[in-house]
Amino acid sequence: LEHREDPELPVEQQYAPSHEVQVQEGGLLSQLIPGCNTFWVNSLHGQGAKTTGPRLRVEARSPDGLVEAVSVNDHPFALGVQWHPEWNSSEYALSRMLFEGFITACQSYIAEKQRL
Repeated sequence: LEHREDPELPVEQQYAPSHEVQVQEGGLLSQLIPGCNTFWVNSLHGQGAKTTGPRLRVEARSPDGLVEAVSVNDHPFALGVQWHPEWNSSEYALSRMLFEGFITACQSYIAEKQRL
């Protein structure tokens, strides 16, 4: 499975969905996109990992086993992804759901700080 950007392609093709990811059950990503076990993402990264450190939770993997998304254990919203959800996010409901989850987490953080 090729994860790297192909600079020979037009930008629209470089950032087009190129492979599926499998969402791991019970994590932050599965909460943000309930009922969605797999979805397509663009892939432009030159580095990858098959395992993570003890403070990270694998949220999604590509079919070849690479980690495509992680969250930080015991953190309300710390999510990292190996794709570009900002690209054409208005066209991709899953990308919007990620950003909406981030906005909600920011609003909750501000509300909590104001209560203190």
